[in-house]
Amino acid sequence: MSGHSKWHTIKHKKGAADAKRGKIFTRIIKELTVAARNGGGDPGMNPRLRTIIADAKEVNMPADNIKRAIRRGTGEEEGVNYDEVTYEGYGPGGVAILVDTLTDNRNRTVGEIRHMFGKFGGNLGEANSVGWMFDKKSHIVVEKSKIAEDTLMDAALNAGADDMKDDGSVWEIIAPPDAHQAVLDAVKALGVQPDTAEIAMMPQNYIKLEGKQAQQMLKLMEALEDHDDTKNVWSNVDIDEKEIEASLA
Repeated sequence: MSGHSKWHTIKHKKGAADAKRGKIFTRIIKELTVAARNGGGDPGMNPRLRTIIADAKEVNMPADNIKRAIRRGTGEEEGVNYDEVTYEGYGPGGVAILVDTLTDNRNRTVGEIRHMFGKFGGNLGEANSVGWMFDKKSHIVVEKSKIAEDTLMDAALNAGADDMKDDGSVWEIIAPPDAHQAVLDAVKALGVQPDTAEIAMMPQNYIKLEGKQAQQMLKLMEALEDHDDTKNVWSNVDIDEKEIEASLA
């Protein structure tokens, strides 16, 4: 079982996502602006923008906020320009970490990210130092209690998913990125609301951490995720659920 999926599932159960709603709004506004700048403001012609608008509606972001962010991206309104930058590095025990950011000041962000890595037993690496260990995939997580395995698997595979895995209390659906929306629509058509639905960087292999290294890694992951410029944090770490629960207690 992957530490990544457990980490997000447990945070969801503890309500941490609700506590950080303001940060979620900030991140989505940045993503809307960048997506509109890169692909235009028409969601019908811009799949990435369409996906982020759906994410915004999922967290009840007001329509005016969405429109303003898109207009900033297309240049119809003045606003801050954000760059997408991915930082790569190593955590305790040599685990690989990717940090996706949206920043208006690269020098500030890289300095702060480097400091966090050093503080919690890791170090920032060069470009492509660990990125090759991950594959970009659609990653959808559904609680087992919501639906029968066969029903979910049939719908997911027919919509283009590659695999469905048993991950303890949840099902993990893995699909190519371009099949993400089709698979997500198929899951929702069953009357099921996924716990997580995202384009994720999935590790090819996992490194298990225990004890002090596991706790250091959890602190590092939380610090990175809490940074204002962070969009996503990915890792190939595998940590037992009891270790994660202890860190959040």
